[in-house]
Amino acid sequence: MSLSEPIPGPEPRRAHHDMGGVPKFLCEPIDTGAHALTPFDREVDAIRGILGAKGVMSVDELRRGIEAIPEAEYARLSYYQRWIRSIADNLLARGVISEAELRAALEQA
Repeated sequence: MSLSEPIPGPEPRRAHHDMGGVPKFLCEPIDTGAHALTPFDREVDAIRGILGAKGVMSVDELRRGIEAIPEAEYARLSYYQRWIRSIADNLLARGVISEAELRAALEQA
């Protein structure tokens, strides 16, 4: 078998976040035009930047967290909502924040 031949066996199932190569008619068109960031978007990006600069969370951890979001929730969340979900999950898993602290902060927001 050469490297150009397909690997025999069933086609691997594509993960819900993996949209690369999906024919356009299977998914909604992607708006690639410039768009303004909301204050929420900017705040989430700043949080991620601070966590990265402090060595608390890498962009790879952010990506893995986004990819771990269940499909139904992933589909309903916006781009930066996925980021903040991943950030919260990572901080909880590392013990940087507790679930009680997160709940209290959300109640104050």
